Amino acid sequence: MPRTCFILNPNAGPNRRHDLPALIARHFGGAGGPDYAVRPTQHAGHAVELAREAAQEGFRVVAAVGGDGTINEVGRGLLGTAAALGIVPQGSGNGLARHLQVPLSVPAALRRLRAPTFSRIDVGHINGKPFFCTAGLGFDAHVSQHFALAGTRGLLTYVRVALLEYRRFRPVAVQARFDSRPGLLETDCYVLTFANASQYGNNAFIAPQADLRDGLLDACLIDALPAVRAVRVSLGMALGNLPATKAADYYQFKQAHVTAAAPLGYHADGDYLGHATKFDVSLSPAALEVAV
Repeated sequence: MPRTCFILNPNAGPNRRHDLPALIARHFGGAGGPDYAVRPTQHAGHAVELAREAAQEGFRVVAAVGGDGTINEVGRGLLGTAAALGIVPQGSGNGLARHLQVPLSVPAALRRLRAPTFSRIDVGHINGKPFFCTAGLGFDAHVSQHFALAGTRGLLTYVRVALLEYRRFRPVAVQARFDSRPGLLETDCYVLTFANASQYGNNAFIAPQADLRDGLLDACLIDALPAVRAVRVSLGMALGNLPATKAADYYQFKQAHVTAAAPLGYHADGDYLGHATKFDVSLSPAALEVAV
């Protein structure tokens, strides 16, 4: 059993019925000690600091207990260290956990972490911010911004916010250059997602062909989303066959540069980062070790 530090976000997820410290103690050996530690976060960004400290203390695994936002913070803290990222899913969507086939049951995830398999995954960057699952511009970032202000979490809240904002959001003209294709792509952007993993979360597959270990990012471009196409996109994401619907265009790349005609919201792993008109996106192959 690797020496493990659990970084616990007490506010993650739509429900918090588990006594997580007690469950961790049951699976990792009593009331603490040298083999494991539990450290709760106190504010946004705290998990980055806690993860970096745990790596410096020699913990072999630093496990994020939370959703994709918590996982992003812990993963950022571990970049360039000898510690591996573990995951105990407690989020609203759990996109990276689902892609890595981490059990969504907390006890099952803890049992898996007692004897994990170690491997390495690619890491994306958008305007210097690392992401492990997805990042993007446009409608998904717009929804992330409003979802963060909704007051409640969970899939139903996300769907409610998305339906409300669908009537308000308008696409923006962009110019994009991908290192994998010649020339400049000039188009409208309703959604431009950069996928390291295959899904947003809740098995909504935005880029089902994406692979965390292939040394490439997958871009999914939707230039407009009228009602008929919105139904096709929603069904395609739910069924995992969005590329086959021809409702979106796909590009694989290692580096991309995007310029927007007006400020566009953007996100990394579901966390809204603000608005910008220029976006630099890149990939660092096999930059993070994971324990799953």
